[in-house]
Amino acid sequence: MYGEQLAFQARTQIEQAENGRCTESCLDINWLPSETAAIICDMWDHHWCTGAETRATELAPRMNELVRTLRTAGVRIIHAPSDTMPFYADHPARLAFLALACHQEKSAEPLPVVRNPREGILPVDDSDGGCDCQPHCPEHRAWTRQMASLTIDDEDWITDSADVFYALNACGIRNVLVMGVHTNMCILGRPFAIRELVRRGLNVVLVRDLTDSMYNPAMSPYVDHFTGTDLIIEHIEKYWCPTITSDQIIGGHAFRFRGDKRQA
Repeated sequence: MYGEQLAFQARTQIEQAENGRCTESCLDINWLPSETAAIICDMWDHHWCTGAETRATELAPRMNELVRTLRTAGVRIIHAPSDTMPFYADHPARLAFLALACHQEKSAEPLPVVRNPREGILPVDDSDGGCDCQPHCPEHRAWTRQMASLTIDDEDWITDSADVFYALNACGIRNVLVMGVHTNMCILGRPFAIRELVRRGLNVVLVRDLTDSMYNPAMSPYVDHFTGTDLIIEHIEKYWCPTITSDQIIGGHAFRFRGDKRQA
């Protein structure tokens, strides 16, 4: 399927001028694989929160299947496990990225990540760190690499910095699929993630079934963990970018966590 167009229906939220409420809408999107990248955000080997690590581990096989299909189609795969670049110092995918990014003309000063002034606050309160375990897990840097179950090919890229934009530009890539964790934190706020991708003028789509949030149901708005994630996804659809599900690309059904007991 190399070179075939990626075609999917993306979901977005349209605000109604008369009452400020949002209605769900669908967009038909067609992207050339050669102009598209997929960024895997912070799918670390370990996390300080046991619940977060368990869910990310559950997510990985489906994500690996999607990534394999996208890679075969000609999409550039970018692994972005933040804070772990020393582990990949000699990996061909890291060296290839550095060789490309370092030869691009760059701004004199890095641009700060900014928020959409209309965005307001997130719909969930994650001020406690978002751990939903009882008792809460102690926060610390638990990660050393990306989880081994996610395959990194030598032709992929590995980075955790805004230098990704220079490499994307050099390769004529204007479309980006984002997946990984966590929806209300790194997926939005990393220097290579949604807010900055949108600000740089790229076409961005979140793969909404291949993400998870840091949200504790004991915090506002006092809903179950997976409903909390859905509220964040709707927030992204309203203020930042549309979303899709992985089954639109690889078939089958959208991914669903085993712990999600809500009615389908």
